[in-house]
Amino acid sequence: MNRAELSIEARAFRDAAALGALDSGAVAALLAAVGDLTFVLDGDGRITDLAIGDPQLTGYGFHAAIGQPFIETVTIEGRGKIVEMLSEAALGVPARWRQVTHATVIGELPVRYLIVALSDGRFAAIGRDLREAAALQQRLLQAQQSLERDYLRLRQAEARYRLLFDMASEPVLIVDAATRRIREANSAATRALAAKPGALVDQPVSSIVDPEEREALVAHLGAVEASDEVPPLGIKLRGGALVRVAARLFRQARAALLLVRLAPAEETPGASGGEGWGDVIERMPDAFVVTDRQLVVRTANAAFLELVQLPTIDRAIGARLDAWVGRPGVDVELIAGQLRDHGTVRNVASVLRGVDGGQEEIEISGVAAPSPEGDCFGFTIRAVGRRLRDLPPPGDKQLPRSVEQLTELVGRMSLKEIVRESTDLIERLCIEAALAYTSDNRASAAEVLGVSRQSLYSKLHRHGLGNLVSDDE
Repeated sequence: MNRAELSIEARAFRDAAALGALDSGAVAALLAAVGDLTFVLDGDGRITDLAIGDPQLTGYGFHAAIGQPFIETVTIEGRGKIVEMLSEAALGVPARWRQVTHATVIGELPVRYLIVALSDGRFAAIGRDLREAAALQQRLLQAQQSLERDYLRLRQAEARYRLLFDMASEPVLIVDAATRRIREANSAATRALAAKPGALVDQPVSSIVDPEEREALVAHLGAVEASDEVPPLGIKLRGGALVRVAARLFRQARAALLLVRLAPAEETPGASGGEGWGDVIERMPDAFVVTDRQLVVRTANAAFLELVQLPTIDRAIGARLDAWVGRPGVDVELIAGQLRDHGTVRNVASVLRGVDGGQEEIEISGVAAPSPEGDCFGFTIRAVGRRLRDLPPPGDKQLPRSVEQLTELVGRMSLKEIVRESTDLIERLCIEAALAYTSDNRASAAEVLGVSRQSLYSKLHRHGLGNLVSDDE
């Protein structure tokens, strides 16, 4: 509300001499209708009467303030405003709205007041409840803070993306699928194409290759838009270097983009001699990884990188396999022990941890093999989480029947004997699970259960489980 509106509103009170002809009840009803809370003050600023227009304010104890100075009903921060409003009303200065806070029996109550002088020397303080306005302001503030936090997270994510994009050792281009023009190029791409920083942006992607290869590149990108199973394309750059182009379609901000990677032809797996085998391993749907005897990764295919959510093979080479596979200190060490002792493992259930912290149920098989650089281990890893979720949990039928048999013993055996039977049942189930988990390897099962091998043999004999263990250990 501007000052002109305030002065008009105040003048309407001073010029309405006809209100003096109204009875006191009509005046009270009029004041109560104008504001949510209206006080009538004497010449000294003491409360002589009040009218409450908003029923929600009846419980704040304002009637107990009758006879007290109006200034004492507000907090200390608003008392100067009350003094100013009373002085201005007495001098005939156009009134204006001022916000103060009442200290009530329920708590603080923000109210906006307009004080006008009455014809008999008294004052009327007309107030409007600001709780809803304050709540709205609080919601607006919270919404603004939430937007600022989201914007900050977005900026941080963009900064991390930029850092990873520029630090990647592999040349990468982001290409608009509709126009075939380069949107972004990392530092490695700029160096590989002998271009100045920023010079590749908005250039046709076909301009980076030899003129005779341009049609082949455009056709390759078109095939990538239609299918995800397009193999990399060997092509010659405009400077004469041979590269293999691998592209992937993705969407961002409702636009189709292509992620184009340029790998030097001589660095392609299997480029010398066994190219066919290298391509087969690289295109395997299951993850494949090769480690040394200390489980340090030597190489891996694209499916493994996708499974552990790594951007390039450089991030995997030199790291230990148990950084992603198995429960720390249990699964991978047991598998490695099996490989050292027997040369193979097959379909061992385990878990895989991605770089984002997620876990996936997997089956892992492995083999030990000699190589020119020393013995190595080869592993195939298959995600089976969805398949396992679709299967009924193992033992669902046997365990409830066993528990039911135990509860039927109540009344025929003592509690001590029933507890002993329960302990034996649980012990048997745990031993069976450990033997199944370790492919019936008693030494590994004893290690998993945390008991000695001799103790495990004794329990196997006691539970009659000797036939569950293979005799070729």
